[in-house]
Amino acid sequence: MARGDGNLSHDLLPNDDKRPQDACGVFGVWAPGEQVAKLTYFGLYALQHRGQEAAGIAVSDGSSLVVYKDLGLVSQVFDESTLNTLQGHIAVGHTRYSTTGSTTWENAQPSFRTTPAGTGLALGHNGNLVNTADLAEEARAAGLRSELGATTDSELLTAMLAARPDVSVEQAALEVLPKLRGAFSLAFMDEHTLYAARDAQGVRPLVLGRLERGWVVTSETAALDIVGASFVREIEPGELIAIDEDGLRSQHFAAAEPKGCVFEYVYLARPDTTIAGRSVHSTRVELGRRLAREHPADADLVIPVPESGTPAAIGYAEASGIPYGIGLVKNSYVGRTFIQPSQTIRQLGIRLKLNPLRDVIRGKRLVVVDDTIVRGNTQRALVRMLREAGALEVHVRISAPPVKWPCFYGIDFASKAELVANGLDDDGIRASIGADSLGYVSLESMIAATEQPKSRLCRACFDGEYPIPLPEVVGKHVLEGIERAVGREPEHAPSYAAGDALSRP
Repeated sequence: MARGDGNLSHDLLPNDDKRPQDACGVFGVWAPGEQVAKLTYFGLYALQHRGQEAAGIAVSDGSSLVVYKDLGLVSQVFDESTLNTLQGHIAVGHTRYSTTGSTTWENAQPSFRTTPAGTGLALGHNGNLVNTADLAEEARAAGLRSELGATTDSELLTAMLAARPDVSVEQAALEVLPKLRGAFSLAFMDEHTLYAARDAQGVRPLVLGRLERGWVVTSETAALDIVGASFVREIEPGELIAIDEDGLRSQHFAAAEPKGCVFEYVYLARPDTTIAGRSVHSTRVELGRRLAREHPADADLVIPVPESGTPAAIGYAEASGIPYGIGLVKNSYVGRTFIQPSQTIRQLGIRLKLNPLRDVIRGKRLVVVDDTIVRGNTQRALVRMLREAGALEVHVRISAPPVKWPCFYGIDFASKAELVANGLDDDGIRASIGADSLGYVSLESMIAATEQPKSRLCRACFDGEYPIPLPEVVGKHVLEGIERAVGREPEHAPSYAAGDALSRP
């Protein structure tokens, strides 16, 4: 099972104004008699929005554990012949967007380790640990080293879970998981058992589903729908579950302190997903209604920035009485590509993804609904494009409060200094992007739209109140810095294969 050429994918947005990205999506299945690799493939397809840098699947037939992973989209990493070689009744899959460690094949997941007993352990992680430096020091003291040049908190966690020669993986998890600080929704496996675990705050979503002949754990309920699994319940904060031939068992390794990420409702999750009993689509429509009441506009047409702005634009139009229309056409196939655009194409910027419907826009006063403003470059290019297409006025409405703080729990935002809301007030941002007016939904309205108590939500990117304390050393490349500090440069060997045990040939 050879790896691909290792080219990185590139997000084609103008002036590097990339959208907020989640860490990844996880999917696990235990289903004797099913084609678990193909179930996992389609589950990952449903989670592609959560991570577009790399994808991987681990499978076990009860005697051996095989991992196949590579850089790229799910459809680029796997084909029919590859999936047919991944035979077994247990699988774990992963789609990655890096929030710890660089975008290299070595950091793709599921991560893999061999236990002292000679068995395998494969793990997929959505989230981000904040005490990685302390864990790395503990691992180094125990004689554990990074394998295959990996520099992620996920690989470190895999090593810690696999290191104990005297206890089972389940017991090792009950000892290791309480040491972790930060966000982690995990799906992991050995040759015989599928495991899932969620941090005590439950920052990232993780759900349990039932197949006719098995079980599924995954990041979003939409992935359950795709594979025909019925929703059972959410994995509880602080819970570890194990699924094997004896059935499902559950234990708690920490007391629950729920702090679900509010940004999942605003942008990250699919609209057809349900989180904590609340439809994401319904939340976004309600955000639009509240936005219309808080920031009305005298306009002729409400248009969304597709696709993430669509539900809120529907809600805005409904509450305001202004007609809803489609003014921008999105090219769904441009978001990630292995081909570097020419300088000429780069200068066209946002038109790579969005193009205006001139007949709809010309002569209109527009309300343009989007979900967030990060650096402001995308909105600036968008407003300019709409004016060039004949819009008389452009009123920008944002269905989230200003993003002012970076996330350390699994979202790759710009740095605090790069976030436009930290350098300018609302009118300054309006002038910067060239809009006739600008309005953000309030923090209070955003929370109300989720129908969750404020006390059960992490709102740190909006209000700076981090529910999990942050250490002095934290960041995307923290492990790489530690490796350099102790004189061990991370390896980036591009030539070895992804075989049964992910070992060098």
